[in-house]
Amino acid sequence: MTKTISETVLEAKGITKKFPGVLANDKVNFDLRKGEIHALLGENGAGKSTLMNVLYGLYHPEAGEVFVNGKLMELNSSRDAIHHGIGMVHQHFMLIPVFTVTENIMLGAETDHRASSNEKPLVILDRSEVSRRVRELSHKYGLDVDPDAIIGDLPVGVQQRVEIVKALYRKASILILDEPTAVLTPQESEDLFRIMHELTQQGVSIVFITHKLKEVLKVADRITVMRAGQVVGTAKPKESTEQSLAEMMVGREVILTVTKKPSKPAEEVLRVEDLRVKDVRGLESVRGVSFSVKAGEVVGIAGVQGNGQTELAEALTGLRSIESGHFTLSGKDLSGKSPRQITETGLAHIPEDRQRHGLVLSYSVADNMMLCDYYQPRFSKGVVVQQKQVDTNAQKLIKDYDVRTPSAFVAAGKLSGGNQQKVIVARELSRPVKLVVASQPTRGLDVGSIEYIHNEIIAMRDRGVGVLLVSAELDEIMSLSDRIIVMYSGKIVATVNREDASREQLGLWMAGAQHEQV
Repeated sequence: MTKTISETVLEAKGITKKFPGVLANDKVNFDLRKGEIHALLGENGAGKSTLMNVLYGLYHPEAGEVFVNGKLMELNSSRDAIHHGIGMVHQHFMLIPVFTVTENIMLGAETDHRASSNEKPLVILDRSEVSRRVRELSHKYGLDVDPDAIIGDLPVGVQQRVEIVKALYRKASILILDEPTAVLTPQESEDLFRIMHELTQQGVSIVFITHKLKEVLKVADRITVMRAGQVVGTAKPKESTEQSLAEMMVGREVILTVTKKPSKPAEEVLRVEDLRVKDVRGLESVRGVSFSVKAGEVVGIAGVQGNGQTELAEALTGLRSIESGHFTLSGKDLSGKSPRQITETGLAHIPEDRQRHGLVLSYSVADNMMLCDYYQPRFSKGVVVQQKQVDTNAQKLIKDYDVRTPSAFVAAGKLSGGNQQKVIVARELSRPVKLVVASQPTRGLDVGSIEYIHNEIIAMRDRGVGVLLVSAELDEIMSLSDRIIVMYSGKIVATVNREDASREQLGLWMAGAQHEQV
């Protein structure tokens, strides 16, 4: 069926938004047509999120205008945006796990019946009416959502549908989807794309924010690329390639494919045996996991976020206690050891949350680059820090790892996400190490930074270091790994050599198909 794309429903003209020291949006023009999927691409800091926050009423611009269905609108809050038919589905869902689908959708948009009283009006929340409306919307748009289901019991892909229903319930005809496939399996992503097309056939218009170029080319009707706070071009998918879009985003040629030689696995560096770990709720999230990593290979752990990968990585790096089982690094049992003891044995850690576990944001770049070794003689004499050596070390690493910073003395929190990650990578990989645990190493990064981090990981492998890669990005797992382990519900459900792996089979295992291949 041919999609009909007609009049403009949303238009931003000359949007300028400033923050202290940063021109986030510089006279940006953007428009969305009825029944269209308009993809918005750009590196971190390009201004995409700022523009969307302006359109959703969360930011007020210094200059520019927003028109909805041809009418000039004053958007001072998200409530204003919702009133004008604009809904936003955030990357991190705004749902309460213990509530039902209906209860989550009612929040902030309650339907009530008021009974007269001599005192105050009596408000009775009409769950049945909301439930009926949810079923109606679910059927109309092919969303297949059970109004009575508990959110915490639903797969991630279905929770995302709930967020979409929540926006539609509020009569949104314009949807902003922020990185909607970041936590989905390949099958769930395909299902989302079907839903997106169903929505546009019904007249809904979609702004699709993503960094996955394949997805943009597959589902978008138009593509707008931002760089350094400005729109640098708008393209049609049929006239674009991944390479051309990446070059527009970064402003230079980007190598999208990971070039690597066949691995040469040597001796075993990591052995994990029957490891059991609990999460912050006290529930067992790693359930009897056993595997090994050899020197000179990348072992990728694939899985939808929330299936024990985070707790596994934290246990191996000393950030989380182990309930039972053990692990060894080059034959030395490190179970229950502190992060410092594990680091000193030869483990490097690129953490999942770079700002919480990887950096001290108020410290300078130079100080962050010696956090693992600050107490060693080369940086300290007793309690006195040898500042000259700290500065020399930082200048070398900034150059070697291409960290874009005004100086070594700038606070790490002032850098972009990509450069913060480079600070961590420089610190961790410049030391003599036997094993690298890289957790979500490119999360939230742009294509240029992703290219750099991938090359560094392969370089470590080729130097004979073992790499354990934990990533929710299946493309990243397949590009970098020599062997792939799939985790589901805290267990290893499959182990397969990279050359024997397919996206479809990995997606099935990630979704819980219990057919193990070892």
